[in-house]
Amino acid sequence: MKKLVSILLAALLIAAMLAPMAMAETKQITVGMSIPQMANPYFVSVMNGVQKKCDELGYKLIPVDAGYDVAKQVSDFENFGNQGVDCVIACPIDSNALVPVVDKLKEKGIIVISFAQIIENANAIFTLDEYTYGVSIGTNAAKWINEKLDGKAEVLIISQDNVEAVVARGNGIQETIEKLCPNAKIVARQAGDNPTKGMEITENIMQQYPDVRVITGNNDSGPLGAYEAILGLGPSKEELDKFYIGGGDATPEAIAKMKEENSIYRATVDLGPFDTGVDCVTTLADFLANGIPETAPVAYFRMIPVLQADVLSGAFVPAA
Repeated sequence: MKKLVSILLAALLIAAMLAPMAMAETKQITVGMSIPQMANPYFVSVMNGVQKKCDELGYKLIPVDAGYDVAKQVSDFENFGNQGVDCVIACPIDSNALVPVVDKLKEKGIIVISFAQIIENANAIFTLDEYTYGVSIGTNAAKWINEKLDGKAEVLIISQDNVEAVVARGNGIQETIEKLCPNAKIVARQAGDNPTKGMEITENIMQQYPDVRVITGNNDSGPLGAYEAILGLGPSKEELDKFYIGGGDATPEAIAKMKEENSIYRATVDLGPFDTGVDCVTTLADFLANGIPETAPVAYFRMIPVLQADVLSGAFVPAA
């Protein structure tokens, strides 16, 4: 009897020792995601990619909207640290402002992955050359001006000059149009972070410059608002045929606009935002399984022009 009791006690002791190990093995990985502005369709597409891969791997995602407020984004990072997340995926509003708090997260063993704009001390970086991206967007607009408007047009650029790291993209757009269309005139370049702002800018500029026929943005967010603003003016079919609205990021919203009857949304550039989100989480899974490399890996986005004809013919098939 004593032998049986001893065996039972030993079994219970072993079970007690193994329980914490089992709990550790099944601990759910938690991912914090800091998004500069949820109203921007690009960031929503990236988040959807992150969510899909998190769902596949059983990770929990906590997305937070910084509202383009640098102080709030820093505070959100601090909160992620206090919550004990395993990873933070983020696009920085001000990269320099995040460096100190990222160091603190890394001291706690939290992995930091940046996308779009660079956090220099992140564990992995997914990014793009901003000026080259602007050249790609500007080339789409210049092609329309030369082919459809005989090289002459009044142009509105809806930029993101409120974000220092993205100013170079606007420069790429402007300088490309000026180079390829020397007879075109850029009448305004204003920052518009979301469709609402893009609509406001377009309505105001059209009052000052009613002959504007080309509106291009740093991304698809502002131009989506411009699209609605132009339709709100009630132009005729003949007038619509001359309008060009285009941007970048190939967001689902922009692709949907291209498919509308008599659409004036003519072009975008595919950076694969959904795929970027998937890649961020895939990289996290690799780090968790194989360790964090001493030197942060850097991957650059692809830049594929997407014309309205590609969308209508089915030649372009978005990832999500």
